[in-house]
Amino acid sequence: MVVANEKNILFVLNNLNCGGAEKALISLLETIDYSMYNVDLYLFKHEGIFFNKIPKRVKLLKEPFEYKYFDMPIKKALIGCIQKGRVDIGLSRIRAGYIFKREKNNAICTQKIWKYVSKSLKSVNKQYDVAIGYLENHPIYFCIDKVIATKKIGFIHNDYDKLGMDPDIDMDYFCKLDNIVTVSEECANILKQRFPMFSHKVEVMYNIVSPNMINNMALEKVAMNFKGVKLVSVGRLTYQKGFEMAVEACKSLVESGHDIQWYIIGEGEDREKLEKMIEEYHLKGIFILLGLKENPYPYINQADIYVQPSRFEGKSIAIDEAKILHKPIIATNFSTAKDQLMDKKNGLIVEMDSTSIFEGIKKIIGDDVLRTTFIDSLAKEKLGTENEIQKLYDFCR
Repeated sequence: MVVANEKNILFVLNNLNCGGAEKALISLLETIDYSMYNVDLYLFKHEGIFFNKIPKRVKLLKEPFEYKYFDMPIKKALIGCIQKGRVDIGLSRIRAGYIFKREKNNAICTQKIWKYVSKSLKSVNKQYDVAIGYLENHPIYFCIDKVIATKKIGFIHNDYDKLGMDPDIDMDYFCKLDNIVTVSEECANILKQRFPMFSHKVEVMYNIVSPNMINNMALEKVAMNFKGVKLVSVGRLTYQKGFEMAVEACKSLVESGHDIQWYIIGEGEDREKLEKMIEEYHLKGIFILLGLKENPYPYINQADIYVQPSRFEGKSIAIDEAKILHKPIIATNFSTAKDQLMDKKNGLIVEMDSTSIFEGIKKIIGDDVLRTTFIDSLAKEKLGTENEIQKLYDFCR
């Protein structure tokens, strides 16, 4: 039965592959009050490790077949367009191809091709109270260009200045948003400095994490029978996450006589590079790329130390999850690390290089008192953020 005052909300995202924003959206959708809101979800591609986690109350809109032509080699795309009788999309793909060739910055390239992607996509055939682009770039642009809604909200899940995007392109879209929502105070400060004319629109909403759910899922049994020190990191295998620094730190730990295994949960374009480093440094069976795991919590739960070697983050969901499971944590000193950790009180923040990561891990391994301090401190923290959903309700008024 539809209640008269229910609001219609649309969320827009690229896909549901393994990433912080994707996981955060699923947590949000699991928390939202469906007696108050009818929720639709628009994904450019119906794929990803979290795709089967979409709550049943969410209406998944039809996948736009046109989008895939901008995410495949041009020859294959043109053949597909001809077979579909869509010469117009083929021409847009050719124009986008020139940008792919000329623009070396991937983030700006994605921004610039939007005008051609946009021409190929249909508008959503429904009017909404609120449309939410749940990630920077195309999801926000789509909400502005292709959705009719009373209110439009854009989420930025990272340190904007580290994303490498062109602020002038975003300026045209941010001016049409009612709110620009980000995931930490530091990310909000960066947005306000970069876009002072929109500082009144910037809001902070922490990613929703549920301690009960994480603790329950962490009980699943996985094979991690190693008797030495177990390190775990979670993240995409990309430059942002800094895993090549982790490989180098692992090499130093082994050379200094530490009996360790380091498990990496995630997938990405740097896999081949990391595999070469692992082979070169003779770390096979020691630095282990586990790939994607639908449930990473048992691995974190069995870890002796959780390590986040990132170059930048918005607000690391993985760190929050490791905190909930009371793991000693080492993080590099990315701009938002201090939003989540108090150095030497509930975790260790080290400089952003392999030597500092190595020294930090060595310190925690060798200091029982420090490890216990971190664990006890985390056990006393109130770590659930389910109440953050109230902020979304406020934005949607």
